[in-house]
Amino acid sequence: MMKEQEVPIPESLYRQITQALQWDPGARGLLSGPVPNYTEALLAQLKKLERAVLLTGFPVRCLDGRVAGESDGPLGIANIAWALEESGIEVEALSDSVCFPQLAAAMAARGCRTLPRAVPDSGQRIFFRNLLADFSPSHIITLERPGKAGDGHFYNMRGGVIDAMISDTDSIMEEARNIRAAIISVGDGGNELGMGALRPLVSERVFQGARICGAASADVAVISGVSNWWGWGIAAFCSLIQGKNLLPSPETEQKMLQALIASGGADGCTGLREETVDGLPLDVHLSVLEKVDGLVREALSK
Repeated sequence: MMKEQEVPIPESLYRQITQALQWDPGARGLLSGPVPNYTEALLAQLKKLERAVLLTGFPVRCLDGRVAGESDGPLGIANIAWALEESGIEVEALSDSVCFPQLAAAMAARGCRTLPRAVPDSGQRIFFRNLLADFSPSHIITLERPGKAGDGHFYNMRGGVIDAMISDTDSIMEEARNIRAAIISVGDGGNELGMGALRPLVSERVFQGARICGAASADVAVISGVSNWWGWGIAAFCSLIQGKNLLPSPETEQKMLQALIASGGADGCTGLREETVDGLPLDVHLSVLEKVDGLVREALSK
């Protein structure tokens, strides 16, 4: 369990951080109107963290026809993993075989001590059952991981079926329930694992939302303009709980993105191997990081 700093941080500051992440420059739709207030629920769960299993990896077909992991997801999980490690929390980080090189590259560039693991292409339920039994996590955190829709298919943001590109990892949700681990899920388009908790919102606001929405529901489902941003958000929450800044520098964030691209990753919207995430240039992302970092630094200086 996280050890909190002696001077309590007002919850209004956590809400300010949440609001900073709820900008939608890519016009994905989920944030086109008011969203449920999940800040307090997320904060409460993070304070109870003891051991966490982290899962990410969204496949994209690159312009050369190759399938690889996209740049949204691994960077966020790497930042969460590093922040949790620095908070004394044990971590297991996972992705499927297609997206594993991108997660490994991002975590190495972030300086994580944890070595990620690849989920097998078959026997996933047994893999998760054994892992969770051995590791006994208090929490599962999924970020930008495709979730199976109600019709049994996986979809990209355009409504295209991506079943052939992905290993089914939805069974982690049921296995987590079996050991009573809490589930936190992060998404930005509604087609991610855990977003069933926001189905009415996804159905109303997202293109083909009722069709592509992930069926499984997380205990706490959080959204941002780009899923990676909640990597900073969770790191920021951990920073305020711990009393030390656990956010990456802009230089580290760029280093991680460069390492991910060098590993074969690509932008999930364009399929290009360039320093963008969800079609947005790096400076757009860094402007959000700067705002979150400023809030954390101001709070910790008092």
